[in-house]
Amino acid sequence: MNHPEKSCGKALVVRGGWEGHQPNEVAALCKRLLREEGFEVEVSDTLESLADSVKMRSLSLIVPVWTMGKITDAQCKSVLQAVERGVGLAGFHGGMCDAFRENTDWQFMTGGQWVAHPGNEFKYTVKMGPVQHSITEGIADFEVETEQYYMHVDPAVKVLATTRFPTFDGPHAANGPVDMPVVWTKLWGKGRVYYNALGHTAKVLEQEPVQTRLRRGFRWAAST
Repeated sequence: MNHPEKSCGKALVVRGGWEGHQPNEVAALCKRLLREEGFEVEVSDTLESLADSVKMRSLSLIVPVWTMGKITDAQCKSVLQAVERGVGLAGFHGGMCDAFRENTDWQFMTGGQWVAHPGNEFKYTVKMGPVQHSITEGIADFEVETEQYYMHVDPAVKVLATTRFPTFDGPHAANGPVDMPVVWTKLWGKGRVYYNALGHTAKVLEQEPVQTRLRRGFRWAAST
């Protein structure tokens, strides 16, 4: 699984935002996994690092770990343009798709936005498919105990895994069963985007098969 003998280029992990998602612990885990996969890794504690458009374009991969918060137009534009030109973007949970709630350009690029997690944390099933992909190859359906994300999702994404709603009762249940995307890929210009809705804490990302999918997602997004 690890490929330390082959360089995958430079990866930037940007951590911060809401502390409930353990940005420091999660960023440290990402740094370790990325290094084991052959990346040269920098971890930044400021969104201002995103505003350096020259630096952004020199990267192979950007990994946002920043729940909520605010991003400036200049910072967002720099990332949008870098990914459009071929830099990969890979993230998970609220650190990527509950970041910068007021910025619809960010949501357009990432492919989705968190809106609710009925029932909060509990055990549920993640089902592989409908799209088959190298990121999920050989991975069977599995159970996980964490938040189950209900999301607004771009219909252009390629859905690699889903989870079934409703699990808990609520006004959304009146619509009947819904298969909600958990893992997807998307293209943004020449760039590849990978998202995994799991990742409320570092512990969730460390467990298998979540970790394997994350490693593969990093490498896939960085490959152009």
